Amino acid sequence: MKILFVYPETPSTFWSFRNALKFISKKSSEPPLGLLTVAAMLPDDWEKKLIDMNVSQLNDDDLRWADFVFLSGMNIHLDSMKQVIKRCNDIGVKIVAGGPFFTTEYEQFETVDHFVLNEAEITLPRFLEDLQNGRPQPIYTSDEYPDVALTPIPDWSLLDMKKYASMSVQYSRGCPFDCEFCSITMLNGRKPRTKTKEQFLAELESLYQIGWRRSVFIVDDNFIGNKKKLKTELLPALVEWSKERNLPFQFTTEVSINLADDEELVKLMVQAGFSHTFVGIETPNEDSLTECGKSQNKKRDLVDSVKKLQRCGLIVSGGFIVGFDNDPPSIFEQQIRFIQQSGIVTAMVGLLNAPSGTRLFNRLKSENRIQTIMSGDNMDGSMNFVPKMNTEKLMDGYKSILKTIYAQKQYYERVKTFLKEYQLPFKKTTRIDYRDIQALVKSLWLLGVLEKGKRFFWKLLFFSLVRHPKKFPLAVTMAIYGFHFRRVVETI
Repeated sequence: MKILFVYPETPSTFWSFRNALKFISKKSSEPPLGLLTVAAMLPDDWEKKLIDMNVSQLNDDDLRWADFVFLSGMNIHLDSMKQVIKRCNDIGVKIVAGGPFFTTEYEQFETVDHFVLNEAEITLPRFLEDLQNGRPQPIYTSDEYPDVALTPIPDWSLLDMKKYASMSVQYSRGCPFDCEFCSITMLNGRKPRTKTKEQFLAELESLYQIGWRRSVFIVDDNFIGNKKKLKTELLPALVEWSKERNLPFQFTTEVSINLADDEELVKLMVQAGFSHTFVGIETPNEDSLTECGKSQNKKRDLVDSVKKLQRCGLIVSGGFIVGFDNDPPSIFEQQIRFIQQSGIVTAMVGLLNAPSGTRLFNRLKSENRIQTIMSGDNMDGSMNFVPKMNTEKLMDGYKSILKTIYAQKQYYERVKTFLKEYQLPFKKTTRIDYRDIQALVKSLWLLGVLEKGKRFFWKLLFFSLVRHPKKFPLAVTMAIYGFHFRRVVETI
């Protein structure tokens, strides 16, 4: 068999970092981990190719070469996926589609030949067996949750790693919390399933052996879902592994805010090489937190929790949402005030949406408020349901948040707030390579010469050089991120 894996093109969004990647001459922030993992599950004697449309073009010759096109993606890829499916149909190559988006929305795609849904560890072997016997079925699905200890090491050989800013690995699936708007527990359950420490370290070792030395994104939706296992098994082993190799990776992941309550866990993560974490803050409004079932965020000083993590050496990115039924008219100012005070530089603020199949989707559907499927773009200003707040007021308030927090003055002030609070962990001396020098030179030219409001950029650089010289590279990185965020906000 000849298998072509296709990952659709991601439009310019908040998380694409497309405008920032240009500073380091990269095409994409991270590779399609799901497809690479599926590739490792196929027979060794099958020929395999990967076209990630974010880093290379999909040509008709690639499609004609293949016996099957394996396609996966998320809501944000809908337009690109439709184009890929049409091209496959026109050429006559068969399509096998899977992943979280197709799992919930497969009925939209009548011309896809086979759907391998839910988690591939269970459904893919069934498809492969039927294919071998000459009777593959249209749909493979399961309500079982597989043991992720059976998951193979991703097939890195399909990648041109030079085109990516970061690599990705996975440790666990599932989350112990059950936020109303989140699809994770619907897809992966509330009991976190983890890989063994030996298995996870083997994946990291595979990256290390092929020469990767930069950022690694651990894509778990809540890395600390099983805190006991982390503290007693994985992290102590990861600390030793990282120290023996002189801390080769900077880890990024996603966690819940209750990480701030566990100093031992934070310390272990930082020692192991974690430098950055995303936290779902959502809202400073207690009634809205109650509405969406975000119990872990309630009855705490959220700003203080964020600053605890920053003081321990973790850069905190945050997700924020407006559009809850319980949001008051003052929510927009509350969000701005919180974001500025917390020093969360990378603050993704989106309008509430209801992913298909979630508790929120089902509730709103029962209230006849659902209008369409969600776009998957966290910051395109779209909603897929009728909000309680007046739509015009909601949109005006939403835009006011974005235009305020990503205006140059407020943004650079927030970077300064972060630099004052953030404590650099004691680690090895950071290696400076040509990409870092390239990014600095480009930033000096684009942000310090060409862009309007360049005085704010220069003030930040001088502030960092004088007050926080060891954090200067971080200040430059944050300035580059701001350039990307401003371009995204301009499109809303």
